[in-house]
Amino acid sequence: MRQIDACYNHKGPAVTEQRVATIERLLQDQLAPASLQVKDQSHLHAGHAGAKEGKGHFEVSIVSEAFDGVNRIGRHRMVYDALGAFMDSDIHALRINAFSPAEQ
Repeated sequence: MRQIDACYNHKGPAVTEQRVATIERLLQDQLAPASLQVKDQSHLHAGHAGAKEGKGHFEVSIVSEAFDGVNRIGRHRMVYDALGAFMDSDIHALRINAFSPAEQ
């Protein structure tokens, strides 16, 4: 079951919802998660360099069979790869909680 939790940032709900939806779509397309939660935590980082640049701070919690047998660093790389250019254009910081279904 997929979950999306958007916390509104200083750019407003439209930008937040669009960014969360984009992150969700990219991860869904590449990693087919059994569970996915994306939180915009930009409001917790107001005044930081990334916030001044207009980029967001996000937390992703994801459960996917694609992570079976992959170590933590490998899982993070898989998430970064799935997000591709969006990492450079819209994301300043990303907290990743990545698990295989067997770890849940």
